[in-house]
Amino acid sequence: MAEWALLAILIAGAWFWMDSVAKRETALKIGRQLAERCHLQFLDETVACSRVGFARDGNGRMQVQRTYTFDVSSQGIERMACHLQLRGAQLVAWHIPPYAAQ
Repeated sequence: MAEWALLAILIAGAWFWMDSVAKRETALKIGRQLAERCHLQFLDETVACSRVGFARDGNGRMQVQRTYTFDVSSQGIERMACHLQLRGAQLVAWHIPPYAAQ
């Protein structure tokens, strides 16, 4: 019985890891699009997962919600910390701090 439980844990862990890699790629694409839409430079070409939790979607189903952080710049000198939230593969919230457009 313990072998089956261990196997189930390993399968769930592998699924979560593969799902996290796919969602990171989605967050990277969305981060680039948000920076471009706001006429900002997307720095380091990367996002970092800062929080993982659970939240209900519009239909009341539980889904994994991840928060990703990334940096942008308006002039290439300063860095502005930004974040976006994905619930499943859907963008549910994002924040880019106010900046002076040049």
